[in-house]
Amino acid sequence: MRNELLKIGPFTIYGYGFMIALGIIAAFLIAEKRAKRNNLDSEQIVFLSVCTVLCGFLGAKLLYWITELPAFIKNPMSFFTTMADGFVVYGGIIGGIIGGFVISKIKMLDFLAYFDLMIPSIAIAQGFGRIGCFLAGCCYGKETKSALHIVFHSSWYAPNGVALIPTQLYSAGLDFIHFAILLLIAAKTRKKGVVAACYLIFYSAGRFILEFFRGDINRGSVGMLSTSQFIAVFVFVIGIAGLIWRSKTDVK
Repeated sequence: MRNELLKIGPFTIYGYGFMIALGIIAAFLIAEKRAKRNNLDSEQIVFLSVCTVLCGFLGAKLLYWITELPAFIKNPMSFFTTMADGFVVYGGIIGGIIGGFVISKIKMLDFLAYFDLMIPSIAIAQGFGRIGCFLAGCCYGKETKSALHIVFHSSWYAPNGVALIPTQLYSAGLDFIHFAILLLIAAKTRKKGVVAACYLIFYSAGRFILEFFRGDINRGSVGMLSTSQFIAVFVFVIGIAGLIWRSKTDVK
């Protein structure tokens, strides 16, 4: 695992940022190709992609700041030291969805149709992002004696020299599987909103379980649940409700 992939003079290409960029590019290309196949305006994909990515990053940062609010109150200067790092995936998902909804209304686009179109791309982007987490050593797992472990030696985030559960790789694998399943569902249904609802269900369920194996515990909690698990419960319920609602609607 090497977060510093390449140095060119004073510039450094980091594994985390590189994988995030690769995921965004892959997500865009896939969404654009699927838009043409589904008779949707592929020219709108560029604008939607940029807006949802920006809103996603903003949402991820805002939720991180909210979860770290007690620490910021104790040490206000620490707020400024987290400007370049510290993001919560659920904040990114929520921010991206809200941004996509607002832009769809402004440009008079069919929100559910484009939501279904782009959501599998979100899953594959998350998979690349988790590989970036693996390279950086963040989002690491608990200590383990299992043969299936990873040992970091120069991570800025994970404890070095300790056998850890490779939660980043498990998460990446689930995201790629999630992507494939969503494509299959999209090919089998004509009802708008079903693919998006399935994404919310699958992602929240997988994330809830994986949280039990995470070792970076300083990420906030609500009672016995981590912040992400707490949010996952609501996202799962929303996904189930959305699936039931859209499954009962007529095809349009």
